[in-house]
Amino acid sequence: MEKKGILYVIPSPLGEGGTYTLSAHLLEIVFALDYFIVERGKTARAFLKAIGFPRPLQVLEFRELNEHTPSTDIPSLLAPLLSGQSAGLLSEAGCPGIADPGSPLIALAHQKGVEVVPLTGPSAIFLALMASGLNGQHFTFLGYLPAKKPDLLRRIKQLEQQSARERATQIFIETPYRNEALLQSLLHTLSPSTRLCIAANLTLPGQFIRTLPVAEWKRQGDIPQLSRQPTVFLLEAAT
Repeated sequence: MEKKGILYVIPSPLGEGGTYTLSAHLLEIVFALDYFIVERGKTARAFLKAIGFPRPLQVLEFRELNEHTPSTDIPSLLAPLLSGQSAGLLSEAGCPGIADPGSPLIALAHQKGVEVVPLTGPSAIFLALMASGLNGQHFTFLGYLPAKKPDLLRRIKQLEQQSARERATQIFIETPYRNEALLQSLLHTLSPSTRLCIAANLTLPGQFIRTLPVAEWKRQGDIPQLSRQPTVFLLEAAT
């Protein structure tokens, strides 16, 4: 029986000009791969070029897995691994599988007995939690909140109540061009005593991380410009 390949879950920097350094161990693994499953081919090629990939990129195979990929295509993405070829999974979100469309491929790899090896790298979600001062023992990542305002405001109140009831940090993100609108909804809806962390441009120039009670955010008025800036929001209700 032919030995199966390995699916390497490869983190990438969170943006251009960041301070994160990739380890020698990660580079050694990436440089040996010929097959990459990526969220966006252009970004993946730019990443490999930036880290000094030692071979011409034209000899590599890139196949895309993103929100437009039909679920019926996922088995074909995994097929080379079942024949013994290893692959690297690359995301636009730093760490594949977290706020990223790579999870179904990883799940199928487990079902088919393919070894999955995660490599260390930056996750905006965990970096934000680490630096927030909020509860890191009990937390929930919620992805995106509803886009429509009535649903959004209702969901924000639900999250605050859940945080108070469970003493848990609630973590969520937004499409960058809607960051400002989300922030205003948070400040309008949350209780004055609820602590809110804004973590923007993590590891990048202009990084901003600050946690304050909602009342203090409103009083200071010193809120950064978040439009089109990758941002993680965290809240913890007072108990």
